[in-house]
Parts: sequence; structure tokens; C-alpha cells
Amino acid sequence: MGGSQSREDLELSDSDTESQEEEEESYQDVNNETPEKSSSGRSRPDTPSSFDEVESKLKALKLKYPSTTTQTQQSPNPNFKNGVKLYLHIGGNTPKAKWVTSEKLTSYAFIKTSKINVQNEEEEEEEEESESEEVAWWVLRVSSKIRAKVAVEMQLKTFKEQRRVDFVAEGVWAMKFFSDEDYKLFNSKYQDCLFENTFGYESNEANKVKVYGKDFVGWANPEKADDSMWEDAEDDFLKSPGSAIPANGNQDLREEFEEASNGGIQSLALGALDNSFLVGDSGIQVVKNLSHGIHGKGVYVNFGSGNHRSGSNLVHSTPKKALLMRAETNMLLMSPMNEGKLHSTGLHQLDIETGKIITEWRFEKDGTDITMRDIANDSKAAQLDPSGSTFLGLDDNRLCRWDMRDRHGIVQNLATANTPVLNWTQGHQFSRGTNFQCFASTGDGSIVVGSLDGKIRLYSTNSMRQAKTAFPGLGSPITHVDVTFDGKWILGTTDTYVILICSLFTDKDGKTKTGFNGRMGNRIAAPRLLKLTPLDSHLAGVNNKFRKAQFSWVTENGKQERHLVATVGKFSVIWNFQQVKNGSHECYRNQEGLKSCYCYKIVLKDDSIVDSRFMHDKFAVNDSPEAPLVIATPMKVSSFSISSRR
Repeated sequence: MGGSQSREDLELSDSDTESQEEEEESYQDVNNETPEKSSSGRSRPDTPSSFDEVESKLKALKLKYPSTTTQTQQSPNPNFKNGVKLYLHIGGNTPKAKWVTSEKLTSYAFIKTSKINVQNEEEEEEEEESESEEVAWWVLRVSSKIRAKVAVEMQLKTFKEQRRVDFVAEGVWAMKFFSDEDYKLFNSKYQDCLFENTFGYESNEANKVKVYGKDFVGWANPEKADDSMWEDAEDDFLKSPGSAIPANGNQDLREEFEEASNGGIQSLALGALDNSFLVGDSGIQVVKNLSHGIHGKGVYVNFGSGNHRSGSNLVHSTPKKALLMRAETNMLLMSPMNEGKLHSTGLHQLDIETGKIITEWRFEKDGTDITMRDIANDSKAAQLDPSGSTFLGLDDNRLCRWDMRDRHGIVQNLATANTPVLNWTQGHQFSRGTNFQCFASTGDGSIVVGSLDGKIRLYSTNSMRQAKTAFPGLGSPITHVDVTFDGKWILGTTDTYVILICSLFTDKDGKTKTGFNGRMGNRIAAPRLLKLTPLDSHLAGVNNKFRKAQFSWVTENGKQERHLVATVGKFSVIWNFQQVKNGSHECYRNQEGLKSCYCYKIVLKDDSIVDSRFMHDKFAVNDSPEAPLVIATPMKVSSFSISSRR
């Protein structure tokens, strides 16, 4: 386990094969946390004492450039357009990992083309000269070694003070610019190309208003955003009961338990009472909730046993969603209609105390069977309500509340019911394509919904017909959402980053509200992004994506969630919530565009992680500021405690 910046601080070594000379440089990260060991536990090599020393070595290279200039802030050859020094990271996360100079002087260019992958320079020139009617994209070309579509998948990270950018393009690269002007020019052009590739419009003020809306100008131009709500939130956090944790996030993770599961784990259903549940391929393993994590009890409920319907398809299709309810004595299990499709025509209700599936429910509206892609509790604490009979449902163009009672308020007789039907008690079926993907509820039952177009909509407890607030997308589909108990903070997961949104605003009467309760005006704070560094993103693997980012778990008014966690392949990535909010944090000082936080901890497992979630706040102990973190892989489940460094 380790921090993100440890692998960025590795030495750079330049090798000139012609002169057999070697020199070494070190990039210094912008973060103020400099761990003594890297993620792999090895000692970090020494670095130069100051940036001036690094810069002096860089300037000394001018003797090898075809140039006669002696100006310190110009590129080595004033006639050499877009000149940069190119570095490549080699060795991955091994003890031999290092930066090496790929080219001491080369150039970059942004090219608009319909052919991303060309074989040679002649083919590239032909493409540039042709007037193809195919869809064209902006591509970044550096020397003859890099040709990559400008997209968020490049994971570009900027270092303003060092005039440096890092990015991923079939490897991890760094470019060093020879003047501040060169650096600014590159970033400006990159952002313009990224906007056009993402939204299909030329990057200008009019089109930014078209994409984001006039009320969200801070999303397009973060320097114009109102960050006062973020600052106010920092004060609220410190007043929260039990929130006395270090603002700089200096904490250690200690593994408490690890054990094998009974079968391939598909999902976690954490309880706030005595037990939690591991949903596997053929059944559910019951585990005990302890102050230092979850531990096996040896109890296993097989999907094939005690099923009152022999024709049930649950045995043949592993549930993709498990929802606890009725004081955690019952569990709703929703399986897809068939493998590869998320939608379901119904669900099963499991009585946990008897270990039997007591009924198989059907989704129906106006006498017609319909589908759902997700279900959720009515509120953050609804699973603890012993009398709960309702829950929320979501489909591509539907948002509703289901009731397991009949329309007259009498509990259905499940033993005699021919085909038990869930009652649609509240909701709306949208006529146009909203493309809902995921949703979550607050402590008071307000609802946040994420969409395929990247939009995040907020619905009050009173209406599911029209969103009170609709945040614009940044161009990437939202695959998972979470929200704090008080509704002030929203977390949206995309494949390449996590977006954190502040829903607070001040109304015309000077009162502070959330976007669930009123229409936010034009003083809307810009979001913050949680990302992996280019190196960590590359190490995570090309097909590994962010999944299920969520807050730690509280169900009490006045308490503030303390951490954020997401999974990426074999990584479980943890951020300190207070550190992310802190606008003066080192991580944000030298960035371009939306503020992105790279200050995280990584837990690396041997297998792809199914889910990472914090247990309920009640399981936090005196020597830990946070409840244990549970990490599940298909065959193992581990529990970690977070402890403050003394």
C-alpha cells in the first residue's frame, strides 16, 4: 500500500548513446506529502536539493542543441517550433523503475485526422493533405514515437512550476517545455482539442455556454468559479462530531482480517447491525461485523435451497444487486434477464433469518411488465427500519418507488398470491431519452441520478417528475453515484475519473440550501476531480476503469463522511475527504483547468477487486478515525483499519 506521488518522484536519467554521457534529474511532485517509501516499500532515491539545480542541468544541455541562442527563457533553437524534451518512464513499479530521456530535443503537434493509427510519416502527410469527409479527431503527435487521440484517457497531469506535463500513450511520458510561454501554449491548445473531441464543437465561449449552460460557467472556466462554498464546507467539517482527523491525511492502513470466501464473490451487502453479506455465484455467505472489520461465521445460504418456486431463475443467474431492508432481516436480490444485460423484470425477496427465498416479485405498471436496471433504499438509513416496505427503482427512462403492500395498504398474502406484483406508488416515466444509469438517496430521501450523457440530476423528496438541479456532464458517462447523508456532496464515477460536486448554494434570501431543495443560481461551485496519476493509471491496466466510488457510511445528522473510496482493477484507492475539499492544498496550486486531486492511498490486491466499501460509522474505534474498510475480490475478503500516525 502506498501513496500516489511516491512513484512520480523517481529519478530521471538522461543517456546520450553517441557521447556516452549520463546525467540525472529528478522531478519533484507538487504535493507536500513526500513519503519515505514508495508503494512497493522500497526507499526513495535522493533528489536534487532544489528546482534551480535541476534547471541548471537542463540549461547545460544547450551545447548539444543546434542553436546559438543564449537566452534562458527561449527554446534551444528559436526557429524550432513547439520544441520539448521528452522522457519515458520504464520499469513500472519495480525497484529499477526510473525516468529516462527519450529525446533531448523534439517537437509536438496537434493534428486533426480521421486516422488515429497511421503506419508511417508518408501516410500521415497524405492524411493531412486529404479532405476526408470522415469524422476527424484531434491527435497529439510527439516526434515519431507518440500519436494519441486527445482524450481524458491520456490522464494528462500538469506541473506549472516545472513547465512539465505527464500523460499516458501506450506508456507513461513526460514533456518538459523550455519557456513558460511554450508551456501555456500547449495547455491552451490541449484543452481546446479536448473540448472539441469530447463535445463535437469548436472550443469557444459560445459553445461552452451551449454545452454547460450559462449557470455553470465555472465548469468551463474554473478561474471564474465561486469556491466560497468549498471553503465554508471545510469549517463545517471540523465542527462535525468525531471529525478530528489530520487535515493533511497522514494515516496508515492496517490489515486486520483476510479470509477465503465460499465462492466467487459478486457484490457486498454491508450491514449496520450484527452481520454483513457476501453475494456469490451460488449463494450468500453471512459474516460477522466486528470493530476491526468483517469475519466469517461459517453460515452459507444456497440460492437453490428453500426456494418456493421451482421455476425461479435465481439459481441460474447470479444476482447483480443485493439490497438489505426491514432492519436487515430481509434482502432483495435482483438478477439480469440474461447475462450481459443489466435490466431485470423482477426480483427475489430473501428472508435472512430462515435462509429462504419467500417470494419472487414482478415489476409492472398499468398492467404491463416493465424492467428495472437498479434498485436502492428509500434513504441512507432505510435498511434499518423494521417496517420498511418500499424501495426505489431506476430504469433508462424511469424513476419510481415500489411498494410490497397492495394498493389498500394491506400486506399481500404471498402464500396465495398467484404472481405477486410490486405496486408503482410514485414516479415518472420520461418520454425522451434520459438514459439513467445509476442512483442513490440521501438521509432524508432525496435522490441523485447519474446519466449516460454525464449529467447528474437532483430530485427532492416531493417529486420525481422534474429535477430541482441538473449538473452538466463533462463528457463521460456516469456509471455510479453516491451522496452524503446531508445531501451536500455528490460523487459521480466515470471510467477515467471521479467527480466531486458541492450541491450547496445561497438563495436570494441569504439562506444556504442544497440543490435538492431549490434551483441553484449562477453562483455554482466548480467540481473537483479525483484521478490517478498517469503512472498509476498505466499500472492499473488499459482495460481497468474506475468503479463504484463512494463515501464512508454515516446515518446520523451532523456527522460528516471522512473518506472516499473507489476501485480500479486491482487497486482500491482512498482519498481523505477533508483534504480533497481543502482549496489551499498543495495538490491544487499549480494545476490548469478543474482542480484535480492526486493525493490518495492505494491498496493493491492480487486479483481484480469486486468492491471496496467502508463499514458503518458505528464500527469506528478509539484508535481509528474511520470505520474499517472492506475489500472484496472474487475469492477473498479483507478488512483494513485506518489509524492516524502519531
